[in-house]
Amino acid sequence: MTDMSNSKASLGRAIHAIAGKWGWFVALGVGELILGGIASANLMAASLASVLVIGATMAVAGIFQIVHAFSVHGLRGFLFWLFAGIIYGAAGAVILYDPLLASFTLSLAMCAFLIVAGVTRIWVGFHMQPAAGWRWIVAAGVVTFCVGVMLVAAWPTIGLWLLGAMLVVDLIFQGWGFIAFGLALRNRASRHSAEPATV
Repeated sequence: MTDMSNSKASLGRAIHAIAGKWGWFVALGVGELILGGIASANLMAASLASVLVIGATMAVAGIFQIVHAFSVHGLRGFLFWLFAGIIYGAAGAVILYDPLLASFTLSLAMCAFLIVAGVTRIWVGFHMQPAAGWRWIVAAGVVTFCVGVMLVAAWPTIGLWLLGAMLVVDLIFQGWGFIAFGLALRNRASRHSAEPATV
């Protein structure tokens, strides 16, 4: 009975610690929404410049996610937040390194990166329950995974427009997912602080 009580108390402290970091999740979500908007503005420009914008957008999104991971260091899922950010950023770096490979090797590499990042986010989301809003993280991971699978299905005939469109969908859904998760954590933290202390 004592072990169960200690386990519940430990879980409660972990959830409260995550709730205290809600602002970082909202900031990450806003950043990804902005990046999604930037990427969407370049969808119709099927040129080398648009490929570079896609690569830069993914690289910056990866950096955002890595910074976010270190901001919640010590909390459950830190390594997987970090891994997802590295994977996403690596995909952008590959594009920037050799944008002329976008039609074949680059597209396939992006598919693999997105699938791995999606699976990682799904894993993190499930392991963050029962923290408030964990389903939003799982949903964002599912979207990332599905985007990767859809690109695999379209390979090797993936055009720049489709590549950019899938990136926009992923960034925007991720952004809303992180914002919703962060706000759910804030609400939980507010309710917790409003509860009377027990002796």
